[in-house]
Amino acid sequence: MGESVAEATITNWLKEVGDKIEADEAVLEIATDKVDSEVPSEVSGILVEQLFGKDDLVQVGQTIAIIETEGGDLVSVVKQEVAPEVVAEVTKTVDAAKESVATPADFSDSDKFFSPLVKNIAKEEGVSVPELEMISGTGKDGRVTKNDILEYIKNRADQAVAAPAKTVEPPKVAQAVAPVAQKAAPVSVSGGDEIIEMDRMRKLIAGYMVASVQTSAHVQSFIEVDVTNIVKWREKNKVAFEKREGEKLTYTPIFMEAVAKAIKDYPGMNISVDGDFIIKKKNINLGMAASLPNGNLIVPVIKNADQLNLVGMAKAVNDLGGRAKAGKLKPDDTQGGTYTVTNVGTFGSVFGTPILNQPQVGILALGAIRKMPAVIETPEGDFIGIRQKMFLSHSYDHRVVDGALGGSFVKRVAEYLEAFDVNRDL
Repeated sequence: MGESVAEATITNWLKEVGDKIEADEAVLEIATDKVDSEVPSEVSGILVEQLFGKDDLVQVGQTIAIIETEGGDLVSVVKQEVAPEVVAEVTKTVDAAKESVATPADFSDSDKFFSPLVKNIAKEEGVSVPELEMISGTGKDGRVTKNDILEYIKNRADQAVAAPAKTVEPPKVAQAVAPVAQKAAPVSVSGGDEIIEMDRMRKLIAGYMVASVQTSAHVQSFIEVDVTNIVKWREKNKVAFEKREGEKLTYTPIFMEAVAKAIKDYPGMNISVDGDFIIKKKNINLGMAASLPNGNLIVPVIKNADQLNLVGMAKAVNDLGGRAKAGKLKPDDTQGGTYTVTNVGTFGSVFGTPILNQPQVGILALGAIRKMPAVIETPEGDFIGIRQKMFLSHSYDHRVVDGALGGSFVKRVAEYLEAFDVNRDL
């Protein structure tokens, strides 16, 4: 999952209880922030217990399912290495479940399916087979889950304390999930409009954008940059670069390199805000906003961008961009960003006013590169010439970044770009 990921939401179970699973076969799908991933099984066997349901939020390290291997062993599917004491507790539960699997005769008279874990709990708590059969299960096809039997045992104990002298009928277990009120679908007044519910990622993005605007005081600074030298250098070297490195040479890594240098000059842009405290970030991790084929936005992060040369930056940009388009990003790929760059020029925009990627305090928008008439100063006088120009749009959090810092930073980025050596070696 990555060091910076603490939790994930189960979005879909690909396998159900009783299904056979091959090693490395996907068992379920999870979502962290804006990245969807599949969780594969490390063993072959049969899925005997799902410990969490769809849309449940699970902490990294928690056991999410139990698989019975062909040798009769039970293996817990865990998303990450866990503490020894947690492993010991899970092992204890698994060992106990193995004992229940070894004595299936106790349940041979029942027509219902009970997982080994449920059988073990019933055996330890003295719950008879007839009692198990009367529990209303919330699992698939009405199967009794671990939560169902634990709730049943809790209710039975509570009633026993409340009326010890009276025989109480075993209560039915409460449903684990309360019924949700059905939302009425919106109706098109004209009858010709199409109404589409936002997908999960779009809802997340909408929430983040609104929260960002409500959190930070957004201010923008704009500067025009002459990138003629960069355009000439790329045209001269892009073919040789691709032959040598096996990577396409785009403008993005050149811009990222300049931003990383400017952040080293102005570390006040590499911070975040936590209440009344300012957190100075040690590493320079640049996010690169990317538009997915379905129109949604994602921001993979180049870690320690200031430590990469241009070749390394190009490889990082192409790797993250390619995996974003293919939907192959890992949860950790979008975590830990300290500053974000978005290329609005990809869609022909001259400049834009991007919204901050919280809790970062700055985001830079790269406008489209255009041929423009410009005044060229020479010792012989001023002339009008055709130059390649673009706008840089810098949005920053005015709570902690004043105009002097915000403007100086974007000016420094422009200076690095305009000073690009047209004779630079690859």
